[in-house]
Amino acid sequence: MSEKESTTSAKTKASPWWQRIPLTLQILIALVAAVSVGIALGAGNPNPSNATLINNLAIPAELVLKALRALATPLILVAVLHTLMTTNIPGTAGRRLAVLLLTNTTVAILVGLFVANVLRPGTWGNVATSTTTEITTQSLDPWGILKDAVPEAILKPLVDNNVIQLIVIALSFGIVLRGLKSEQVAQGKKGYQPIEDVIGILFEAVARVLNWVIALVPFAVFGIVAKTVAMQGFAPFKSLGAFIVSVLLALALQACYYLTRVKFGSWVHPLKFLAGGSDAFLTAFSTSSSAAAMPVTFEVLQTKIGLRESSAALGALVGANFNNDGTALYEAMSALYISQLIGQHLGLGQQLIVILTSIFASVGAANIPNAGLVTMTLVFTSVGLPTQYIALLVTIDWFLDRCRTAINVMGDMTVSALLDGKKPRSVDEA
Repeated sequence: MSEKESTTSAKTKASPWWQRIPLTLQILIALVAAVSVGIALGAGNPNPSNATLINNLAIPAELVLKALRALATPLILVAVLHTLMTTNIPGTAGRRLAVLLLTNTTVAILVGLFVANVLRPGTWGNVATSTTTEITTQSLDPWGILKDAVPEAILKPLVDNNVIQLIVIALSFGIVLRGLKSEQVAQGKKGYQPIEDVIGILFEAVARVLNWVIALVPFAVFGIVAKTVAMQGFAPFKSLGAFIVSVLLALALQACYYLTRVKFGSWVHPLKFLAGGSDAFLTAFSTSSSAAAMPVTFEVLQTKIGLRESSAALGALVGANFNNDGTALYEAMSALYISQLIGQHLGLGQQLIVILTSIFASVGAANIPNAGLVTMTLVFTSVGLPTQYIALLVTIDWFLDRCRTAINVMGDMTVSALLDGKKPRSVDEA
């Protein structure tokens, strides 16, 4: 046995057996166990003597949510800085790429809000809510939003979880640092390198801590489902089923939008686009990560669909760092769903804030599995929604995360096709 094989074998033996079980399977096991415990504890008619035990079941979910809220702001900050510092974006093509990405993400959020407003999945079931859960009525005030975008202090958005102010700071420093890097590269200097390395290390550190938190998600799912079933029976999960259907419908509509854009904005036939991209879609769904699917996406765009390498690179490699349409759609729908679930109303002004924060938060998702669950806390906070209700969404996020990741990849491929134009590459270009 070679040294490399022995090292790999030692690492495999050293890792605990439960870490070798896929997260999806862990969550499914937790769901089955939670339903069993919930039924045993009353299934909607609990014994008062078990009240303390039932309430304590939710402690893991509360701890996971606190950790997610704590990670949300540093994740977005370092993700935006890291992306702007390391991504190579050419001038003219970069501007067109930015327009396409912003358009696709905005359409995705509008589609999500449209479906959520029409189907109103949060009204399909009853959930016991706290009487203190209120959302201040807010009218549409663009100038107020603009004024609020400028923080009073640089570190204040990190403390307040204010995503708009955070993005303003991240973009400001990111653009300036990128400009300084470009100037130094042109002059043959490397003074930017230590800062870029520090940002890269911080990004990796936040991602690893996030992985620790995600590893605890099965315990959170077990606790919140067991408590919900014990206290309220299965009534709350009727609305969750409606929410799943609503999200899948919205994602399907977004996919139709992509195919329409491909049909009229590029030379690629939509059926060829779907058939050629099947490997990338399946990889995204199975791994729940746009980053993991990135090499496959880049390959199929060139070999199976026939796009130029430059177009494939801009959409699949560059655009993937910014383009998270499925995540933005899901976060916007989640905010509206929870507001309906707890009997509150998000007005036009608050839904506009949801749109803005969902766009920014989707950029911070950073191609990390389940990172959308982290940034969702910022979307909720921006309109005053109680983040503790995200615990209900944790029970289904493992499935919907895979679905929206596939849409994220489809969005990347759509951008590549649109950048490629209406003329296929010639034989000389192939």
